[in-house]
Amino acid sequence: MNLSWWIALGVALAGLAAVALMWRPIWSLARRRRTRRAQEEFRLRREWLEAEFFKRASTSGKPRHLRWRDCQFADEVHYARHRRTGELCALVAVTVSFEAVEGGLMEDVEAVSDLRAATAVFRHHAGQWTAEGRVMFNLDPPRAIEFYHDELEMVLPPAGG
Repeated sequence: MNLSWWIALGVALAGLAAVALMWRPIWSLARRRRTRRAQEEFRLRREWLEAEFFKRASTSGKPRHLRWRDCQFADEVHYARHRRTGELCALVAVTVSFEAVEGGLMEDVEAVSDLRAATAVFRHHAGQWTAEGRVMFNLDPPRAIEFYHDELEMVLPPAGG
């Protein structure tokens, strides 16, 4: 091989090394940008997502023998990312009220009317926010992220919001 081949090989290897060194920061910047965009989209679509959440949760049949009567959403949103899939989630504290289903096993239970604290889960999947009606009872959003720390990691809210 002549000298020009060695120079070309050296330049190519240096270029690959530069790309390898820059890949992680570039990927990280792109991920932060996608996350900020998703958080802004959640803010813009939140009212619709909350209505969809209530519709799906109230028709899920869970908890058994209870009917969803009302669901009040807190203002604050906590974001988390699934460690394995990278999927973004929005977690919102909710207060849920139920009523017993007529003829069901809970009809004579006094505690049915007690308000229940929970966390509503919204997923950002394939570039869209979804409200599947998934709820985690007895956990506020920070405790839910802490409880599922093997699966979820906290994501900071967008600057200024």
